[in-house]
Amino acid sequence: MSYESTRGAAAPRGQAFVPTASTSLAASALVVLLAAASPRGAEAQAPGDRPEEMVVTSSIIPTPRREIGTAVSVIDGAAIELRGYESLADTLRTQPGIGVTNSGGAGKNTTLRIRGEDGYRTLLIIDGVKALDPSGPQAAPSFDSLVATPDLERVEILRGPQGFIYGADAGGVVNVITGTGSGDLAGRVGIETGTYASRKLDAMIGGAAESFDYVVSGTRFETDGFNAQASDTVLRDDDGADNTTLHAKLGWNATDKLRLQLVVRNIDATAQYDACSFPTTNDCAQRTDQTTYRLSADYRAGKTTSTFAYTDLDVDRDNLADGVSAFDTHGITKHLEYTGSFTPSSATTLVYGVDLQRDTATGSGDLARDQRGYYAEYEGKFASRFYVSIGARYDDGDDFGAHTSGRLSAAYVTERADGGVLKYRASYGTGFRAPSLYEISYDRGPFAFPPASSTQLRDETSRGYDVGVEYDATSGLRLEATYFDQKTADEIYFDLVGFSGYLQGSGTSASKGVELGAAAPLGQRWQLLANWTHNDTEDTAGDARLRRPKNYGNVGILWNGRDARLRVVANYRLSRDAVDVGGVALDDYGVLDVSAAYSVNRTLEVFARLENATDESYREVVGYNTAGRALYAGARLKF
Repeated sequence: MSYESTRGAAAPRGQAFVPTASTSLAASALVVLLAAASPRGAEAQAPGDRPEEMVVTSSIIPTPRREIGTAVSVIDGAAIELRGYESLADTLRTQPGIGVTNSGGAGKNTTLRIRGEDGYRTLLIIDGVKALDPSGPQAAPSFDSLVATPDLERVEILRGPQGFIYGADAGGVVNVITGTGSGDLAGRVGIETGTYASRKLDAMIGGAAESFDYVVSGTRFETDGFNAQASDTVLRDDDGADNTTLHAKLGWNATDKLRLQLVVRNIDATAQYDACSFPTTNDCAQRTDQTTYRLSADYRAGKTTSTFAYTDLDVDRDNLADGVSAFDTHGITKHLEYTGSFTPSSATTLVYGVDLQRDTATGSGDLARDQRGYYAEYEGKFASRFYVSIGARYDDGDDFGAHTSGRLSAAYVTERADGGVLKYRASYGTGFRAPSLYEISYDRGPFAFPPASSTQLRDETSRGYDVGVEYDATSGLRLEATYFDQKTADEIYFDLVGFSGYLQGSGTSASKGVELGAAAPLGQRWQLLANWTHNDTEDTAGDARLRRPKNYGNVGILWNGRDARLRVVANYRLSRDAVDVGGVALDDYGVLDVSAAYSVNRTLEVFARLENATDESYREVVGYNTAGRALYAGARLKF
């Protein structure tokens, strides 16, 4: 569920899960939540005519939230704007089950993990485009260059390996959805400046005329940054970054049944960093140029819907050492898809589809991959209380063979005597990850040797389940508790002992834990926003997985002024019990951020943000510095 609203040492392998002080706390909190969700003696009230929130990420078509049996978080555009973070990953880490590590500031390597899984097991989707670089070592999403832009309407996060409908991946889905133009021409211009000589300028216009609608936006961000790596004691220079993101969404409602849409997005980013090349230099930079577009046609007639779409992703990366290109890559993904749905009755919906994808990559050798996917899902409703979905997907790749994955989810909803809604949910899903083109190419290349050069890499597999309860009161109180357990087998990893190349493990890594969340109104103008995650992880050797805090969470307060012109949100983020390479303990830390926005009038809004207000000193990755206290301020002009 969403916790944003601007409206008024791992157990040894092979042993059972043993309760600790943290898990006992989680169990106690779950009991408290269930007690709060089961009021007694309350006067009977009608549930009220609250608008039904629709979620698209769980089953690829809009589905009422109360009917979803999976764990989904939602952040709306107003909440993203109020928090004001430059990096979208910093906004996402305020949500349950999400951990983020950053190596040296804005634009640097940023890894987002959902429920402790590796970042490259997270699928990033932007307006229907799978934003994964096929030329990367693990075809991972690039959160380094994903800045918060003014066109964002909402972000949905599907937690756990239940995203079977999207194909190969295991850890979860982050779905970024931008707005669609409507009404008369309107827009905004924003400017921000702050610590580390940071500057940000963004603009957006949008509207609709007759059957056409449009949104066009642009964002330019620059910062001098700070010294990224502690080992840089020679240059001791600031490692800055810049990012230009351009976006356009154009729609044409050709008839009352047919809509055509084109979405184009370009990201041009540069980030300076330390410790690259051989011999090592600290004058390093990475340049990224990523262009995506998606052309789609949506047809709706009676009980059926059909969507045809073609997407193209093109990403160039160049790594420079002392100003000279040291290693460059180029990845292209072309994707053709059809998704349909058929609703024969109010109690049954069938979702089905097919997609064809071709990946090509240059850099460490030249490789290409063709893959085909077919999927179907049944969604059933019983007595407006019990909801179930059963689905499967068949993938066939020309270099890794066929694989079938699936998901079963269920939700049971009751209307409480006080007008609140209580939902019990459960889901079980499987997934897989094929070896990346880079991993295959490296093991076949001149730098690999036995045992890696003689290893035939195959796909990783995963499975996981979660059970949870959610409560939504008429007062605005929202509560959630989830237990999850997931495992990944046959993991592919780089040989850090002999440096022979990529190898494949024979064991299983695991991640399990508890997620708790709450959004509680405190009077008419205050709201408590809180979540906490306890996450036990272990690798195939039974050791804790790297850079995954065992306990992490957020405690925040949202305040709206009497006339809603002034809004303030404060967030205290905590991280405990994480280790890095060699078992080195990472810092336990707490970081306080405060953001405020004030509407001077209908067109002008001023805002300010204080990050790391207490100047906490900590590191998320051994050897890499983090930002100290930083102040940012700016203004937005809306018309």
